[in-house]
Amino acid sequence: MARAISDRLIAAGLSRGADGRLRCSWADASAEYQRYHDVEWGREVRGDVALFERLSLEAFQSGLSWITVLRKRESFRSAFAGFDPVQVASFGDAKIQQLMADASIIRNARKIEATISNARALAALWDHQGDQALTKLIWSHAREDLGRPRIRGDVPAHTPESTALSTSLKANGFRFVGPTTMYAAMQACGVVNDHLVDCYVDATGSRGGGG
Repeated sequence: MARAISDRLIAAGLSRGADGRLRCSWADASAEYQRYHDVEWGREVRGDVALFERLSLEAFQSGLSWITVLRKRESFRSAFAGFDPVQVASFGDAKIQQLMADASIIRNARKIEATISNARALAALWDHQGDQALTKLIWSHAREDLGRPRIRGDVPAHTPESTALSTSLKANGFRFVGPTTMYAAMQACGVVNDHLVDCYVDATGSRGGGG
């Protein structure tokens, strides 16, 4: 009986932790993932600096495991001036070379250059649309009628909304913002809530049952 229940949970994309709570199964991969899942992933993020950081980290994650980025997050924050867009926009060739020599971050020239370019694109967006323009742009692609997925197979890799967000960001000069990367950012920032319906975290500021 217990084996059958366990098999059903695995098939659904859920796991029961040592604390007895049901979680999205990817959270079981490491203690860092579990903390990120329980406290941060799927919670609403607003504010242009915070969202610029998330977009930047998602770009660095492209082609890699998220745990690689998560474990280097504080190093990224230090290397990129707390992801202050104004400071990052001022980075020149010497700073790029310094970042490329920094083993504590992901040393990918295209991603580093894209982060700097995106900071400049954000500055231009502010000039044209005012303060918190990035927050308004990203959250304009939220769907209020989108319910939580029932099983892991219900979670898409990208959606029409993430494709539209990607198109909007590219039109404003942003790079490394493809539809799949943007859907991951939307999940991480709570623009969509992809905690499975039986996961104990509901991502609305409280943590409920889920078994």
